[in-house]
This record gives sequence, C-alpha cells and structure tokens, in this order.
Amino acid sequence: MSTTRTLPVIPLRGMVFFPGMVAPLFVGRPRSTAALQTARRDHDGQVILLAQINARENEPGVADLYDVGCLARVDRIAQMPDESVKVTVEGICRVQLQSLDEGDDHLVANVIELQPSTDESLEAELAALVKRVRQAFEQFAEMSRRIPVQKIAHLLSIEDPSQFCDMVAANIGLKVGERQQILAKVELLPRLIRLVELIEAELEVAQVEQRIRGTGRRRSEVTAETVTTNAQGEDVDEFKNEMAELARAIETKSLPQEAKERLEREFRKLKMMNPMSAEAGVVRTYIDWVLSLPWGEFSEDKLDIKAAQKILDDEHYGLEKAKERILEYLAVQRLTKGQGKGPIMCLVGPPGVGKTSLAKSVAHSTGRKFVRISLGGVRDEAEIRGHRRTYVGALPGKIIHALKKSGTSNPVILLDEIDKMSMDFRGDPSSALLEVLDPEQNEAFVDHYIDLDYDLSKVLFLATANFLQAIPIPLKDRLEIIELDGYTELDKLQIAQQYLVPRQLRDNGLADLKMTLTEEALTTLIRSYTREAGVRSLERQIGAICRKTAREILSTKRKRKRIKIDAKRAKKLLGVERFTDKPSEQEDRVGIVNGLAVTAVGGDLLHVEVAALPGKGKLTFTGKLGDVMQESVQAAMSYVRARAAALDLDRTFYEQVDVHVHFPEGAVPKDGPSAGIAICTGLVSALTRFAVRADVAMTGEVTLRGRVLAIGGLKQKVIAAHRAGIRTVIVPQDNQRHVDDIPDEVRKDIELVFVEHVDDVLRHALRLDSPEDFLKQPMTFSRDYLGIYAH
Repeated sequence: MSTTRTLPVIPLRGMVFFPGMVAPLFVGRPRSTAALQTARRDHDGQVILLAQINARENEPGVADLYDVGCLARVDRIAQMPDESVKVTVEGICRVQLQSLDEGDDHLVANVIELQPSTDESLEAELAALVKRVRQAFEQFAEMSRRIPVQKIAHLLSIEDPSQFCDMVAANIGLKVGERQQILAKVELLPRLIRLVELIEAELEVAQVEQRIRGTGRRRSEVTAETVTTNAQGEDVDEFKNEMAELARAIETKSLPQEAKERLEREFRKLKMMNPMSAEAGVVRTYIDWVLSLPWGEFSEDKLDIKAAQKILDDEHYGLEKAKERILEYLAVQRLTKGQGKGPIMCLVGPPGVGKTSLAKSVAHSTGRKFVRISLGGVRDEAEIRGHRRTYVGALPGKIIHALKKSGTSNPVILLDEIDKMSMDFRGDPSSALLEVLDPEQNEAFVDHYIDLDYDLSKVLFLATANFLQAIPIPLKDRLEIIELDGYTELDKLQIAQQYLVPRQLRDNGLADLKMTLTEEALTTLIRSYTREAGVRSLERQIGAICRKTAREILSTKRKRKRIKIDAKRAKKLLGVERFTDKPSEQEDRVGIVNGLAVTAVGGDLLHVEVAALPGKGKLTFTGKLGDVMQESVQAAMSYVRARAAALDLDRTFYEQVDVHVHFPEGAVPKDGPSAGIAICTGLVSALTRFAVRADVAMTGEVTLRGRVLAIGGLKQKVIAAHRAGIRTVIVPQDNQRHVDDIPDEVRKDIELVFVEHVDDVLRHALRLDSPEDFLKQPMTFSRDYLGIYAH
C-alpha cells in the first residue's frame, strides 16, 4: 500500500535526477537553499528533486515542474566562494507528485513512492532488451568518445537492469524531456523499450557526425582548422572551469597531509594533459574518488545505554548474548569518550534468526550510518582491496565503496555471509580481510586503487555466518564469535505475536480490519507448517494466510470489522500439514530407545532400534550413519562385551547372535557421538530382554570404559524432548553447567538426570525390578575372562 510523504522540493534546471545516481548539485536560488536546510534539519537529508519544464523560469510553480521526480538524500554540503552551496546527492526512488504547496520560503510536495512490479513471465524479454541496450550503448560510447573509459566500465558493470537502464539514460546526452520520459516510466519493460528507441536514435546521430567529420577532413585545410579552433575553444573554457572547481575542492577539503600532497601532484599532472585523453579521465576519476571519501568526518555516537537497550529489545526478541555484548561496547565508548577501538563481532547462527536485522539495530541504537557488504560468492581479492590504477576500469574495493556511501569514517559495516567467500586464481578475499578486521592493523588500511592510508579503527565491523567451520582459521582468530541459537517454539510464538503478525497485516492491507491469529493458530503454523531454526518460513505462512483472507474479503464484498483466525481456519487456508512431530514411544519396549539429536532446524527426537537375532556374531548398523556414529555403535558393543558377566550374559554371547542397530528415517544422514548411551542402552535391552522406559530420552557420548562424556546442543535437545511429551532426560554430568540455557518453562516440566557412567544410565532407563542392585559388580578386564593364560 503506497503512503503519501511530505518533503521539501528542489527544482532542477536542465537536469533529470535518477534513482541510484550519485552526483554533485550546485544550489544557489534562495528557495532551493531553504529547502535544503529544511531537509537536513527535519527530514534526515531527504528531499524531492523535480526537473523544470522551462529552465529559464527562476521561481517555478506547479505548472513549471514535471510531475514525476526522484526522492534523494543529501550526503555532504560544501559552501562555495560565490555563496552558493555544493551538495552531493544520492537518488533513492521515483516519486509521483500529488500536490505542491508554495510554503513560507520553499516548495513543499506531497508525493507517493513508485516501485516497479515484478513479473517472472517477462524475464526473457527483459534480458533481451538489456542485452540490446548494452550493445547499443557500447557502440555509441565508442563512436561519440564523449564518455570516459572508467565511466563506461562502471556502467557496464551494473547488474541490476533497472539501475542500468537509468544510469545509461543519464549518461548518453539526451534532452531533458527525453530523460524525463525514462524517469516517468515506472515499469522496467516500457522503460527499456523507450531507452532502446532513444539510444538508437542517438547512435544514428553519432554515425552522421562521424561521416561529417570524415568529410570535413577532406575539405580545405583552412576550414577544418577554423572549425577545430572554435570547438577546442569551447572545450578549453569548460576544462578551465573544471580545473578551477577541482582546485577549490582540494584546497577546502580537510585531508591528511599525505592525501593532500598526492592530490596536488595528480592535479598538476591533470592540467598538463589533453582533457579528451583516456589518461586524463583516469586521473580525474581518481581525484574525484579521493575527494569523495569522508576523511576525518564522524557521526556522533548515541551513548545512552538505556535508550540503546530499549531499541534492541523493541526490535528483537531474545538474542540476549548479542545484545549484552553491544551494550558493553557502548559502555566502553562512553567511558573512553569515543576513543575505544571498534570490536569485530561475528554473529554465527542458522538462517532466519535475525543476524542481519540485528546489525541494523546496532546502527540504529548507536546513531551511526549502516552499510551492508554482501560477501556471498566473492572470489576476487580486488573486491575487498580494489584494483591498481594500472588496470583498465579499475575501481576501489567494497570497503572504500562502503565508506563513501556512508559519508562518515565511523559507520556500522556489516560483512554479510562471511563464510560464503571462496578463492580462485584471482586471489583469496578472506586473506584480504585480515588487515581490515585486525584492530592493530586497520588504522592504516591501504586500498590498491586509492593507495593511501585510511583509518578504519573507528568503524564498527559486524560479520554474519551460518557455519563457523567454513571461516578460515586466521580470519576466525580476528573475530569475536557470538553464537545465536535457533529459536524455541515459545520464542517463535512471541516473535510472531509481537513482530510478524503486525507487519504482515500492515503489508497486506489488513491492519484496519483488526484481524487476529490465535495462539493455537500460530502454534499450528510453527509445528505443522514450518521446520526451521529462524522465523522466515513462519512469516511466509502468516503472509499466506493474510493474502488468502484479503482475497476472500474482496470476493465476498462483505466488510467485517473483526476477523479471527483459529487453528482450524489456518489449516483450511494452508491445506495439508507439511510436518508432524515425531512422537515418543507410548509403551515400554525391548531394544527401542528415545535418543536426541540436533539438526539444522533445532532439536529432534532420534529413535534407536536394536534387534538381537540368532546368528554368528555379525554386527550390522543401518540408517545412513556417518563414520563417527558407526564408531559409537562399535564402542557401545565393546562396552557390553566387557560387562557380559555383570549383565548375566555368556562371555561368548557375541559369537552366537547377530546384532542389528537401526536408526529410522534411513534417507536422512546422521552423524555424531552423542547417541552413544542410547545405542548402548538399546544393546543391553535387546540382549537382556529388559524393556526400555518409553518416558525417558537420553543423550551422551560413551567410552570403552563406560564413561559418559559431554555433548553439545543440550538446550535444543531438551526442548525437542519436551515437545515430544517426554518428562525425563538423561544427560552427561559435565553438561550440568549448561542447564541455565534451557528456558524456565521447559525446565519446570522436565526432570534432568545427570550421569557419569553407563551403569547409571541403565539403572534409570531400563524397566528393572530392583535397579539399585543392577550392575553392582565392578567392570574388569581379567585375564581369565579374556581367556589369556600365562605359560
């Protein structure tokens, strides 16, 4: 649903501004200057840019402005000697003018943001049009020679079709009215079609000009010299103006001494070059990049700990460890008066638990600018450190781009998906990050393109990853790891009620209908329609219910003030349940044990089935087991053979029976040592014919001596047992220190039995007449028992 916004307006003469475009503007008219001040003071720098129909009009009104413009953000302001103002502006999105008010001292517009729709059926047609535009643009740039080589390379590197279309339209010398036609077309398909028509028309003009130049060379020498002199005179005047502007910028910009000396040297070199040469374009681009960086410009930190905590709590449920570490950083910054070095925190956890959105909240709570760098699939070292200027089309790396985009030297930079980088013949980007993420080295970070020391020590770097093992060890050593567990069922319920449902109601136009999803409905979505560690799928299912409800409302044409979705209604809307909880055994059975496991989407019940059959001592294990789990089966069998006498088994029992250990759901890979005591319990039960208690689940690694070792993921496993209706869980004694991680509402319903030895496990897990007398005989490896006799 589109929303109307009210923002100040700056009219543009002879220029159309596009979304994604970053360019300087000179603001000199009093009303435009007043609009700029209002935008900076009251609207976080946001302003509406509307092109003038008549550029000669000094005080334009509604009839003098086009009705489609660009919402933009003002990044930097510089006062010029002639009392005008130079601002750097970044386009955000298209807007449609609804009304225009003269205001007290500047124009004020009511606008609606315009966003193109997506239609997958048009992908092939769009791709063909984009390819046609690229080819025409390359041909036009080669013939006209009016666009610098670096600008051509940059434009051709843009992958987003919408942004590519806009940037080409802004750089091929179209008239204001023609550029406005491109801006006014919101949908990408008609925009590309119109751009193809315009660029091919410009290409024809360029071809005619080329033929005329060829004809002119064959005319008399005097005429050619006269024409060339006039043209060069115009170019010289424009070049002189540019040089004067650059000289003022270098003089007024607050730069380190090394950077100022480098720019002055490059500027002297540029003045001696032919302004139309490719080398001049390279030098000019370099100077522009250095001047655009926020040298010594810092945003003021908000160091109010209570306010920051409230922001973090309002925007995210749970994630206590991550929040606590962020608040500790703010406390240190306050005590050190902002001189503390920025930590390098890495949030590690499964998809959908809120890592990226938490980083945005950090920027919000600290009052800093936020920039996200996606590292997924990055394979080139130059993506991080930039290309050297000797290469054609060289540009700075992602770190310098992020600093330029933020406009400050102390932003929050999110290195997203740091575990998804790879390496090839172009280098290892993770190695390039070592300098960036080392607080002892990043005070003098050097990008290959800029080739100047830049201080990154005040930048707050945050990284995200799904798998800690995928991060290279040297890089991991520089990161402060904060692990985010998957959400429990109760966590998901709270998140859905507080965040997901209100957002989906608002996004689907149902906020005014007072629609509610009951707690039972949300629990059904969590258990039966999603199986994940985070909440992305849960939000999609809530969105699906909202969309189906919206369609029903419009189909019946009956307006209802209140709509209540219960569990039954949710199932009817979403169809057949996708998942069912794995129930625990209802009766005590021989050889069947409730084990516990951790998967990518949280804890789960892991049944272990053991059968002892007449045979010749063959041990079989099935269920797609990994090497570690196969070794657990063998270790458990060795323990049972060592305890044969105490278990009242014949010492050669293993030669008379075949033992089969099976894990159901055989298509699902399983691995890890934590099923050791469950396997051992199943073996003893199958061989001794004592039934295993159906209301008990267990987890723990077993050794040959029967010791029970600690395991990971205790919280998720206990929650899985609680969900399956189990009330007693056997866990290793060494895991007692992790009990505080288990939610209180789960802990009060579960009895945790801590054990150090398998003998204790068997006494609690098997249905015995006198468990206190079971396995009282100590475990020994006697020579008599082994059949070894001294000679």
